[in-house]
Amino acid sequence: MYERILVATDGSELSEQAVSSAIDLAILTQAELFAVKVVHHQSAGYFEGSLLLSQMEVSRLREQADVESQRVVDAVKSKADSRGVKSTTAIVVRAEGVSEAIIETARVHHCDLIVMASHGRRGIKRLLMGSETLHVLTHSHTPVLVLR
Repeated sequence: MYERILVATDGSELSEQAVSSAIDLAILTQAELFAVKVVHHQSAGYFEGSLLLSQMEVSRLREQADVESQRVVDAVKSKADSRGVKSTTAIVVRAEGVSEAIIETARVHHCDLIVMASHGRRGIKRLLMGSETLHVLTHSHTPVLVLR
């Protein structure tokens, strides 16, 4: 059925439900699991609120985000390994576009399923906040399982 499953996580409680389901599915199908966390890196010359950030501060914030992201995917790997998933890979991707990075990671690792969570926003909230999940759904050539 599935041989390589990518699960996208941001470490939130909602994405943890997707992680648990992806682990269950990987065990059921004896698939490899790829846990991915995208670190959204913006350009260095921007205003954060009303303060201009120095290059040193931007670098520190990026490093902090990278460390936290690695912790998130390492926790998924640990959980999957302890549950008996055949093979789990923890991946941190640094990119400006979260959904594009998820799609590309699935392509590069030849995944045949993407598992991710959706907040289920509707109407004006979805319009204003956007939806990474919707973008993955509409642009990925890999099947996507969305959990709410």
